[in-house]
Amino acid sequence: MFTGCGTALVTPFRLDGSLDEPALRSLVERQITAGINFLCPCGTTGESPTLSHAEHLRVVEITLEQTRGRVPVLAGAGGYDTNHVIKLIDDLHKLGVAGILSVTPYYNKPTQEGLYQHYRALANSTPLPIMVYSVQPRTSVNVEPATLIRLSEIKNIVGVKEASGSVSQMASIIARVPESFLVLSGDDSVALPLIALGGKGVISVVSNEIPGEFTALTQAALKGDFALARQLQRKYQALMEVNFVETSPGPVKFALARMGLCELAWRLPMVEPSAASQQKIEAVLEALGLLTGVRA
Repeated sequence: MFTGCGTALVTPFRLDGSLDEPALRSLVERQITAGINFLCPCGTTGESPTLSHAEHLRVVEITLEQTRGRVPVLAGAGGYDTNHVIKLIDDLHKLGVAGILSVTPYYNKPTQEGLYQHYRALANSTPLPIMVYSVQPRTSVNVEPATLIRLSEIKNIVGVKEASGSVSQMASIIARVPESFLVLSGDDSVALPLIALGGKGVISVVSNEIPGEFTALTQAALKGDFALARQLQRKYQALMEVNFVETSPGPVKFALARMGLCELAWRLPMVEPSAASQQKIEAVLEALGLLTGVRA
């Protein structure tokens, strides 16, 4: 279910800070129309730490309503309180999600044994498939290959979103876990080399802006058409990079707002990108023709 290109959906807000439900429905429909393979609402790109429990469930509920079973929904449910995450997973299960994407506990920096026991507890609490999300630059905790090997032995821990930033670690994981264990890229710019190493896809930020194009890149790589994949990589590399000119999801939400797809709104502590960053983002969007027909 979770191979190919999945989008780590942004959560659109109104200028007053409330959830923009019509914009969310439009974003989901745009993704499906473009051919995305699966969707990931309420990940960290969706500013999930700023959502209340009720809002978190509502975002996922809307995504499920809008998808109508056309693509799988891998819902975000992570945090540093294992019992809280278990409760959230249970509520998401009741909504009907296809699986759970769970970021490593942050701030308290658990040991490798702590990480193993955390994910083991999550897996034991639900029949849903669980995808580990390892993103050391954000959480200060790395899920090491040896730990992932142990986790891969748990039936419903089905894969990892690997965003450690280390291609060497990604290669080590792919070489050592069972072939059925999904290794997905958490970094857009290295999705292509990860797939070349044997990875199965990507959970993407840039596909918020270009869902069809990045799905085409991912699928080309999975099919072994690396000439086409490299061509698309060259074309969209600048967009992948500028999405992280400041802390994500600041830049991608600014880009979507300039494309007319959502309001220019975040929840604190996320803020609008600086004027210099905005200029860089707009220059890339303009060069790619993504501002065509958009009002200034």
